[in-house]
Amino acid sequence: MEIREEMLKLAVAAQKASRQMALLSSAVKNELLLKMAAALEVAQDELQQENAKDLQAARDKGMAPAMVDRLSLTPERIKAMADGLREVAALPDPVGEVTGMWLRPNGIQVGRRRIPLGVIGIIYESRPNVTADAAGLCLKSGNAVVLRGGSEAIHSNRAIGSVLQQTIARMGLPQAALQVVTTRDRNAVSELLKLEEQIDLIIPRGGEGLIRFVSENSRIPVIKHYKGVCHTYVDAAADLQMAEEICLNAKVQRPGVCNAMETLLIHQDVADIFLPQITAALRKEGVELRGCEKSRQIVADLIPAGEEDWHTEYLELILAVRVVEDYPQAKEHIETYGSLHTEVIVTNDYQLSQQFLREINSSVVMVNTSSRFSDGNQLGLGAEIGISTSKLHSFGPMGLEDLTTRKFVVLGNGQIRD
Repeated sequence: MEIREEMLKLAVAAQKASRQMALLSSAVKNELLLKMAAALEVAQDELQQENAKDLQAARDKGMAPAMVDRLSLTPERIKAMADGLREVAALPDPVGEVTGMWLRPNGIQVGRRRIPLGVIGIIYESRPNVTADAAGLCLKSGNAVVLRGGSEAIHSNRAIGSVLQQTIARMGLPQAALQVVTTRDRNAVSELLKLEEQIDLIIPRGGEGLIRFVSENSRIPVIKHYKGVCHTYVDAAADLQMAEEICLNAKVQRPGVCNAMETLLIHQDVADIFLPQITAALRKEGVELRGCEKSRQIVADLIPAGEEDWHTEYLELILAVRVVEDYPQAKEHIETYGSLHTEVIVTNDYQLSQQFLREINSSVVMVNTSSRFSDGNQLGLGAEIGISTSKLHSFGPMGLEDLTTRKFVVLGNGQIRD
């Protein structure tokens, strides 16, 4: 079978299954997720055996140790996948929720009811745990899901997908509601992206290159998240000890993720005090600092920052630093170089903090806390399917509700239109 026909057959089956999944009760969906979690734990040895094939292939190719680690399925990570499914099962089900009902002058009642999107395609790289995480969120929200992981994790993804599919089948539910694309053929992604009549939404998770390829080649709506150039602005009215703790956490706690701070902006009125203070603290953690001309006048041995540094998502222990004249200049910098991900202000000026929340146009804006909290789980969504930095149809970390849409429901008692 040609890859085009194979992908079409898969998508048609998913679409058919989605109609049945949309009608399931919350109790049945929760039971499914709990049984999936238990099945993953029972299959731990099998999952690790398949994962070992991916790990060996990665080492043979000379993949960096950090990337090999991201592929690894340890007992702890398998338990975390199972626990993640249990957490999703415990979340409120958005499907069927009526969001408002109003009465028209002619007596008809109008409301909006949440329904699943239908079929969601997830295209992702490296981490095999995404297979279980994405499946749980999509199925709990009443959708079918088509998963296409990277070839570097193909054995792991197949194994996880098989365990989950067998659980679906044992419950008498449509197995096609969860499908893992098992071919290594690179054209599979291109063919999936053409199936706008069967697939309702594409969510790419991975590097900027993958996301741009998907966005440029898809006929299906795409949730875009190119990169996370996250800023922290330390205002003149900041508590500088608080600011140091926030900045350290935002940069150092886990530098290789999209919500880590990449640029630090410091008000000139506190730069003489705060810049040497934060420089010393960051350097103790191995951070390389690249500074603007003003910052280098205060700390002379900072590496000169070039224009490209303000655009860069480093994803490592490197930080760009700029001293700004005031909040308007900080805002201008964020608007020029930001990626609409997450921005933070550290200040004790209440009016300015509210102005920051109102004016900064990123998907998450924060006052006096670390950008590392820009995460669906940390924000109370239970889990996230991804982060959207485009505004249609969702903006920011996406949870269960973001995997639904709303339809109008209209109740009458015989009214006809004049």
